Amino acid sequence: MSILIKFADEKDVATAHKLMLEAFEEYRYLEVPSSAINESLQSVLEKYVNGTERILLCFKNNIPLGSLRFKVEGEELYFMRVSVSPAARGYGLATSMLVWLEEHAKQIGIPKLKCRVRLSLPKNILLYESLGYNITDEETIINPNGFEVKTVGMEKLI
Repeated sequence: MSILIKFADEKDVATAHKLMLEAFEEYRYLEVPSSAINESLQSVLEKYVNGTERILLCFKNNIPLGSLRFKVEGEELYFMRVSVSPAARGYGLATSMLVWLEEHAKQIGIPKLKCRVRLSLPKNILLYESLGYNITDEETIINPNGFEVKTVGMEKLI
């Protein structure tokens, strides 16, 4: 199995968006659906083009099967929308992307990685904990759809 992770180019934004929609579809029927499923390609493209966010793509055997978005805020790298196609889960693609991102943060001198995770998704919290992330806070946020969502902040110092 050959895994390749790279920064997305502008032409790859649609692929990353499609992967996100596939990955987050399972959260459509939660009590509070994920706002990711309503996020437009245009909004993702705008964030990419204006430099607010960068995108990673993960390929397995030259097929794009994973993506995530991130931004650098001062001394922190904040990542979001970690997405793996449902058919490709269980191969360590999310872990591979996060390890790659950690190495990138080290290279650019960023000592902390952060994310926010729904409290109702313990598998996701366990994934991040298995990679050395710690829960730093618990907060109820209002998502872009206007719904309250209980979340935890997680971070890792590198």
